[in-house]
Amino acid sequence: MGLYILGAIILLPLLEIAVFIAVGQAIGILPTVLLTVFTAVTGTLMLRQQGLSLVMRMQAELGEGRAPEAEIMHGALIVMASILLLLPGFVTDGIGLLLFVPPIREALIRFILSRSNVTIINGGNQRNSDPVVDLDEADWSTKDAPNTEETGSKPGQERISPWSAPDGGSKN
Repeated sequence: MGLYILGAIILLPLLEIAVFIAVGQAIGILPTVLLTVFTAVTGTLMLRQQGLSLVMRMQAELGEGRAPEAEIMHGALIVMASILLLLPGFVTDGIGLLLFVPPIREALIRFILSRSNVTIINGGNQRNSDPVVDLDEADWSTKDAPNTEETGSKPGQERISPWSAPDGGSKN
């Protein structure tokens, strides 16, 4: 896997340069630069349009009590597509534009998930029945107290906190 990534890091820039040279020779340098800027602007606009649509679908899924797994995958691929369109180069632009096509994204998601082991853990709205209050050192202090059995303090000391009443009971 690491060898493939290393190969892509080395070969992709070389491929981009070769395509830039070929396109520049075919249509000229100014149209080539303008085409590169156009694809970056197009990627930004497509991200905005499809990203907003995706957020609305995710909210609908959450509103119905379902986890938006597919929408999360679509979102990750849309972000990847927009990054590819922002990178200068026609090869990355082509891949980025393809990722903005929903049926191609669906096929890619199916391909990725078929080769992945995905476990979704739904935590739900669980609340701890034994509430714990976490205090910093400065939030409590000790003082001499005659009754140490109730407080669990060292003999002769009682813990004072912002949540205890002056008589030693709790504020409720």
